[in-house]
Amino acid sequence: MAGRFEILKDGEDGYRFRLTAADGTPVAESPRFKDLKAVVAGINAVRENAATGIVVDQSKTVRCAA
Repeated sequence: MAGRFEILKDGEDGYRFRLTAADGTPVAESPRFKDLKAVVAGINAVRENAATGIVVDQSKTVRCAA
């Protein structure tokens, strides 16, 4: 089974989505969107970009010469 996008109500007039893995583990959560159309557009953008996105490792500490 694949992961899924869950659309959630956020306050009285907002929405957000959560991406979960197949086992239900949360993978990512979106910022707040003002309406349902915008949250669906956000999900579609993640779907399109995740498939072609590159991985950039920015975890390495840059050391400055002292």
